[in-house]
Amino acid sequence: MATATDYYALLGVPRNATEEQIRSAYRKLARQYHPDANQESGSAEKFKQITEAYEVLSDPERRQRYDMFGSGQGGLGDFGIGDLFETFFGTEFRRREARGPMRGADLRMEIEIDLLDAVKGGDRTIRVPRLETCAKCEGTGAEPGSEITTCATCGGRGEVRQVQQSVFGRFVNVATCPRCGGAGKTVDRLCTRCRGEGRERKEHDLELTIPPGIDDGQQLRVAGEGEAGLRGGPSGDLYVLIRIKDHPLFRREGDDLVHVLRISPAQAALGDELTVPTIDGAEATVRVPGGAQHGQMVRLRGKGVPHLGSNGRGDQLVYLDVAVPRSLTKDQRALYKRLRDLEGTPEQIDDARGMFDRIRDAIGGE
Repeated sequence: MATATDYYALLGVPRNATEEQIRSAYRKLARQYHPDANQESGSAEKFKQITEAYEVLSDPERRQRYDMFGSGQGGLGDFGIGDLFETFFGTEFRRREARGPMRGADLRMEIEIDLLDAVKGGDRTIRVPRLETCAKCEGTGAEPGSEITTCATCGGRGEVRQVQQSVFGRFVNVATCPRCGGAGKTVDRLCTRCRGEGRERKEHDLELTIPPGIDDGQQLRVAGEGEAGLRGGPSGDLYVLIRIKDHPLFRREGDDLVHVLRISPAQAALGDELTVPTIDGAEATVRVPGGAQHGQMVRLRGKGVPHLGSNGRGDQLVYLDVAVPRSLTKDQRALYKRLRDLEGTPEQIDDARGMFDRIRDAIGGE
């Protein structure tokens, strides 16, 4: 028997099957195993499996991921079983729509923070526009003081059923009650504030905790801070995407911070002891070794970004930029001429790869 992840075997098609072959195989199996047409044990599970297989293999992008990784990449997704049957067979296969308490939608938003905030972490107030439980009716959708009664159309079930006869046999349509919207209750006066929905749009100020070491493109989840649920359902979650602004002095590489220190040819040749800024605001001492080369790196340990969720920090990588002066004073020109006569022409090398590596490091690894 085919496993649940062997979608080609579930539909009985070869791995190089065309879209039409996949669609045709699914239609045949769906008629056979639909729960309203087949009451045998296991038919509902089989129907679910072949539907999942069709949704993956009929989508070129999801099919390609499945062929590469052998995963359904999310199962049935947003396109439900009822939607498929309405497409192929008409409205007699409409799915049972949700009723009763419903979870609120998740929200996603993006914020931009400074590099220093990403390093230190801390709290930040953000404003979240969302649907919240109506303060006037407390989510009931009824005007305070109005009468709430059991829906006469569905008898409080929140759904209506209709039996139909088709070529496949007897089918029962189940749909959300059009009168009460699935709540099972009706009111004589709707809430004037939310117009009966039970929710209203507001802007909510939320204190967001940013952990030290968070990186650009990472996402924070705040449970229960999404939109309010319907009919007493729980709220969704809030997902906050972090974007980090460029810094004028530092560039982040993982948990390391890159800084470029400009030095003169004399400092490179003789060596020197200089100070550089750090992301914490203090200064650190850098010892430039004699004979330093353009693009050479000096490491300051523990001066980088904290490791997210653990102890320790990255390093600050100081790259030396040997700056050749564009213009010279009369005295400088005389000294450089004297130095040129003493040094002569540098020895040429056949393998320039080392030089290219230094140039690449000096311009930022691009």
